[in-house]
Amino acid sequence: MKRIHASNYSTRQLLLCLLVTGALAGCGGGGDSAETSVEAPVGTGAGTGETTTAGTTAGVLCDYFNDTYNNSASVDAYSTAQWSCTDTSRELSANGLPDHEVGTFPNAHNPNAISGQSVSASLALAPTQTSTVRSLGGPRGATGYVLNGVKIDADTAGSCDDSGAVCSLSDNSGGWSIEALGQTSFNFGTDDNNAHVQPGGSYHYHGMPEGFITKRGGSSTTMTLIGWAADGFPIYARYGYSQADDASSALKSMTGSYQLVSAISASRPSTDTYPLGTFKQDWVYVASSGDLDECNGRIGVTPEFPQGIYHYYATDSYPFFQRCVKGE
Repeated sequence: MKRIHASNYSTRQLLLCLLVTGALAGCGGGGDSAETSVEAPVGTGAGTGETTTAGTTAGVLCDYFNDTYNNSASVDAYSTAQWSCTDTSRELSANGLPDHEVGTFPNAHNPNAISGQSVSASLALAPTQTSTVRSLGGPRGATGYVLNGVKIDADTAGSCDDSGAVCSLSDNSGGWSIEALGQTSFNFGTDDNNAHVQPGGSYHYHGMPEGFITKRGGSSTTMTLIGWAADGFPIYARYGYSQADDASSALKSMTGSYQLVSAISASRPSTDTYPLGTFKQDWVYVASSGDLDECNGRIGVTPEFPQGIYHYYATDSYPFFQRCVKGE
């Protein structure tokens, strides 16, 4: 049962927005305006030697509001998320509960139950892309948030030692980091949304959030904006223009630019036991081998940013979701 549509404000929404923001600014309607003005000058970061690309995301989904009852047995509660914009930042307040059908939690491979969280984030409204790569995830913080307020955290805490005889899905002290997706040696209990639950009850995505994409009407005929990265740049699901700077070009499924290593480390657990692709260290970034950079992003035009912007993708290929960001 859906109480309030995410794109149209009601009195109840305005009251909730005021409780979150303390002001009417950012609580108005019409956040999907096609009149967004985007500047994307290219220059050099002062004194850093970094190449930078600056732009603004103002006017895009600045009043996204979700208040949806999730009747999945593992949730049975309202999913709430409020996005608003100030002059300089994009603000999120949410309870971290998904607004789509989920799998059964706890389950045989994931012993944790979904519980509400206190999610608060402040992202840059005018993010600046640099050539510096900053890894996020786990204790370093979420790499981003889907619009429903659920965080993106693609890495795992699982690892194996060099022998492969000692492995744990919750201890990262081993030298070989286990991937949640794309391998069959370990089962992290993820559901059809490529998500599962952390010990504290936080439901989070490791890959394509299929249920949410369906709610957003995602298909092969349109680019679908599904969230915002920690640096403030937008995240899209699966499809992008085949020519990054041409909105009239055909849409295609984006592929990451990571390849399996060709030289296998002598210290790696046996590939007979754990095939290549089981561990994060099995993958290496090979520039231009796919459509995207090392953070699963690229510069290009999108429906919301017709003049172009740096943006990320959830992909069906490794790394599935970005593991790093390039924004300041």
